[in-house]
Amino acid sequence: MNAVAVFDTAIDRAAAGIPAAFTARHPSGGVYRFDPAAWCRDVIDGDDALIECCTGHTLDVGCGPGRLTSALVHAGRPALGIDVSASAVRLARRRGAPALHRDVFGPVPGAGRWRHLLLADGNIGIGGDPYRLLRRCRQLLAADGHLHAELAPAGTPAWSGTATVQTPDGADRVLPWACVPVDELPELADATAMRVLDTWMEAGRWFATLTPR
Repeated sequence: MNAVAVFDTAIDRAAAGIPAAFTARHPSGGVYRFDPAAWCRDVIDGDDALIECCTGHTLDVGCGPGRLTSALVHAGRPALGIDVSASAVRLARRRGAPALHRDVFGPVPGAGRWRHLLLADGNIGIGGDPYRLLRRCRQLLAADGHLHAELAPAGTPAWSGTATVQTPDGADRVLPWACVPVDELPELADATAMRVLDTWMEAGRWFATLTPR
């Protein structure tokens, strides 16, 4: 079972009402807890702040079951979700969210023209290398576009690379992931030709908006 299969299985279980939460553990001692059941909800406290930021065409990277993509579309805002999990894309489409089974590091429609990108639910960890991910996001954004990311609270230890997940069958699987706290974002942005425009907290969640330099 690879990383994609871990998410497929967890999302399928969550959609069926079966407990599916899991934890990724990095050798440094860092942990990241995933709750696919939350992704399957219609809304999570703090989502409204992200949705209000997206005033134009929005790409929801790692859209999961389409919670935010669907909310944007229902609010009359053009949006597209992409995810490497086929199960997530199927569920997103079922709730009326336009979604494609794509890897953000592969071909993506509208590259270089998106007004907004979302990296919600800790998706700044996708791929285990936040520097590579932000460089890719910069390529996807329009020159004056905005990236809206959810981050770990200040003071949280940063980590990146390969974490270990224990799946429901009891086996250990590897997952490329990263944890980026809000207080380490300026260094990351500077190294990837991005600029931090704003940071804020809503409902106990930390967010930031960045733009290309």
